Amino acid sequence: MNSILVLIIGIGLLVVGYVFYGKWLADQWGIDPKRKTPAFTEEDGVDYVPAKAPVLMGHHFSSIAGAGPINGPIQAAVFGWVPVLLWVIIGGIFFGGVHDFGALFASLRHKGQSIGEVIADTMGSKAKKLFIVFAYLTLILVVAAFGSIVANTFKATFDESGAVDLAASSANATTAMISVLFILLAVVFGFLVYRRNFSLGVSTIAGVVAIVICVVIGLNFHPIYLSETAWMVIVGIYITVASVAPVWILLQPRDYLSSFLLYFMMIVAVVGILGSALTGHASLDIPAFTGIKDTLAPTGSSLGYMFPALFVTIACGAISGFHSLVGSGTTAKQLDNESHARPIAYGGMLIECALAIISLCAVGFIWSRYADGTTVVPTAVFATGISEMVATIPGLGGSKNVLYSLLVLTVSVFCLTSLDTATRLARYMFQEFWLEPGQTYKDATGYKKVLTNPLVATVITVVLGIGLGLTGYSKIWPLFGASNQLLAAIGLLAVATWLGKIGRNNKMFLFPMAFMLIVTITSLVQTLISNINGLTSGAAGAGWFVARIVLAALLVILAVILAINGIKTLLDQRKASAK
Repeated sequence: MNSILVLIIGIGLLVVGYVFYGKWLADQWGIDPKRKTPAFTEEDGVDYVPAKAPVLMGHHFSSIAGAGPINGPIQAAVFGWVPVLLWVIIGGIFFGGVHDFGALFASLRHKGQSIGEVIADTMGSKAKKLFIVFAYLTLILVVAAFGSIVANTFKATFDESGAVDLAASSANATTAMISVLFILLAVVFGFLVYRRNFSLGVSTIAGVVAIVICVVIGLNFHPIYLSETAWMVIVGIYITVASVAPVWILLQPRDYLSSFLLYFMMIVAVVGILGSALTGHASLDIPAFTGIKDTLAPTGSSLGYMFPALFVTIACGAISGFHSLVGSGTTAKQLDNESHARPIAYGGMLIECALAIISLCAVGFIWSRYADGTTVVPTAVFATGISEMVATIPGLGGSKNVLYSLLVLTVSVFCLTSLDTATRLARYMFQEFWLEPGQTYKDATGYKKVLTNPLVATVITVVLGIGLGLTGYSKIWPLFGASNQLLAAIGLLAVATWLGKIGRNNKMFLFPMAFMLIVTITSLVQTLISNINGLTSGAAGAGWFVARIVLAALLVILAVILAINGIKTLLDQRKASAK
């Protein structure tokens, strides 16, 4: 199969889905461009800050992307390229896009508050509390997984004597240096645009030029060589600061500038796929279908059966519960017009699907090396595949190493943006759990005043997330994937019940909701069994087996309770409307 056909067909279907299905959803729900958004009605200069559409698109997409649309399709390619492509396209248009768009819209109509508040509106305060606990546990897993990924892309390699292996560590040190410079650049950009009122257009051009300068400096000067543990601690300190800082000084500008790295990455990838096709090298060597069970296991660990593994492994490239927390946690507080909800939420999801298709093409290009276990780390697979495709183009053969470093950097930057957004969202959730409706942390008294303090709530979150992340990415990702998708099912349920309450069409939510509930509860039960077997077998790390067992069990119990409440609410609404 030729990669260029997969890319063109996939993106073409996504565009059709956005134009027709996305518009139909907006019409069904009653998007109102004249209605004031919470960014204006609740503006506070810290969390509620109106943002221009391009800036907010940059924040939203940078936050939801992370490593998900790259890791998932590459890992799931063991089932064949056809199942991956079908799930990305169908999932993106009819599952993920509906989920993201609906969550943002529901939050806009609830003063920019979280999905928990939407649940409280239809299922009551007890259900809201359960959802907050569920979402908070999921966000801890996000912090753990992405913190581990970032630390692994920054860490140095040491030889047997404890000395730094400069040759093996240079690429990671480059990524770390550029990332640090990028954060400093974002702070300067935010100060100039939001406090000195510099033109966004002029500042954007200057910012892009500054990104290039940061890259050049990082490629030639990267003196920071630290262990994974040291980087985990540094990342923990960074996300603590980022979570409590006003959004205009870091979150908005960093994510906006990050989006240009993503656009660059996607353009380079498309050029590579097209160019390699014209030179006769764009072959997608992955089998169309390999069977219902992963027997290849290139990483040494099988994903198991296609159901439920395919639908849990490919999360951000098809549907992801984390997106509903971003949409209702930060994006809804910054959207300046309801008409922008469709391009930012639904469109942002479909752009992620396009990135997932590109990732499929990347692993297809180096399939033999992935299948035999030579190159299996998803970030390395993606960067290797794309850089080698570009290198097949006449005149660009020498660009491979530089492009490889830039692609790894881009993935790392997106993991960082998802990481500190997740920390901020977890802080919101932790505070919201202790507060009564309408209260802020300033209104709290006694022990609640301490727990809801933004810094205290953030530190608790960071300690839990980074501590869990130190057990390793590979041990966290399966649990994160299942809980993330289960969160998506609950998000679909929440928006469906609210739309039913206000008399709007909610039927587009019902099948995706039921399907994701079945998929994810099945996956979590499998995870429970696996960890129980690991614990009883006497394997090392008994404490972490117990932690993962407790987390998985809590997630299943909370989700089942919320699902029962939600389904009961939907049935009651149907009975009421039939009278």
